[in-house]
Amino acid sequence: MKTLVLANQKGGVGKSAVATLLAHHLRRAGRRVLALDLDHQGNLSSVLQRSGRPLVASVTADLLLTQAQVDVPAEPFVLVPAADPLLWLERQPAQHTPFARNLRAFLRARAGRFDVCIVDTNPNPDIRLIAALASADFVLSPIQLNQEAIDGVRGLLHHPRVGVHKIRVLLNPALQLVGLLPVMVEATPFQRANFAEIVRHHQSLLIPLTDKPGEFAFIPKRSAVAEAQASGDLLWEMKKTAARDAWAEIEPTMRRLAEIVDPQEQRHVA
Repeated sequence: MKTLVLANQKGGVGKSAVATLLAHHLRRAGRRVLALDLDHQGNLSSVLQRSGRPLVASVTADLLLTQAQVDVPAEPFVLVPAADPLLWLERQPAQHTPFARNLRAFLRARAGRFDVCIVDTNPNPDIRLIAALASADFVLSPIQLNQEAIDGVRGLLHHPRVGVHKIRVLLNPALQLVGLLPVMVEATPFQRANFAEIVRHHQSLLIPLTDKPGEFAFIPKRSAVAEAQASGDLLWEMKKTAARDAWAEIEPTMRRLAEIVDPQEQRHVA
């Protein structure tokens, strides 16, 4: 099992939407998917539960950090939902070691049951995020094309507690940065200029979509995505032409991310 953490120290950047799209895409491709929601706001939990696709575990995500032995069913698609105690963990001043140890042990014990684990995280750099990054194989950072995102790239890499470089040195040398994933992308002069700025300064952090230079993974801003999040529907199953068109734009990025986190050949859809 490979574990992918979605992380950004700014809220409202579309992490949960990306996590939802990727979880459904992986399941559609036949992967066994485990989804963990470590954000007390529970956006990923809400959307996946509305979809009715995953089995919702009887345990909640906070227990994966606070208890040494927690189990979930061996089903093809399982969600460990958020819960209010996660907010207590945000305020917990204790050292991260026991929490990271518990989460890492849980993931290792489930390694034979699932192919991919997707972890949605809170924006605050607290012990939940540290424990997730200390236990993961990959980290992906959805960003919006604005100045705050450009300025935040340094924090992603060099934050004194949860920067990728710090986590690699002290806690998890195997952690790989998948890269930056622009989301809610619009073909406006403002966004084009900001994207060009990111390419100029951080091209190595973008995710190549094809072998052609200048083609990078992204998620466009489409009303159908917001509608699917609100209803729990899957884009490719919605009757609206706009939804199917949106999925046609998004699918190459989902396919590329799936290849990175789980490079084995696509299985038949279950």
